[in-house]
Amino acid sequence: MITAIVRYTLPPEIDHDACLAHFERIAPGFREVKGLISKHFIWSETGTAGGVYQWHTLDDAKAFYGGPWRDGIVERYGQEPEIEYFDVFCITDNDRGDVRVLGEPQGAAA
Repeated sequence: MITAIVRYTLPPEIDHDACLAHFERIAPGFREVKGLISKHFIWSETGTAGGVYQWHTLDDAKAFYGGPWRDGIVERYGQEPEIEYFDVFCITDNDRGDVRVLGEPQGAAA
């Protein structure tokens, strides 16, 4: 599993309520994205917004961010998004009441 954290700076005219309305409008469109497990739409009072995405594979994530989605971010906000990828090793899921270990060792200990 891969987590991608995506951030971009909003123009000053896009405040909390405008960002919320936009995210609410576009959220259903992410239901059919290949390989996407979940997306958390995020906003900060510092003027940063974006998403925390859970993906099945890095290839799925990179294919999505390399397509029309990226073009839309650049067109709307006039900048490239900052994208950082992480391997997910463990998940503590309090709603499900479990802990899952996803990562596996890759070599001998030092």
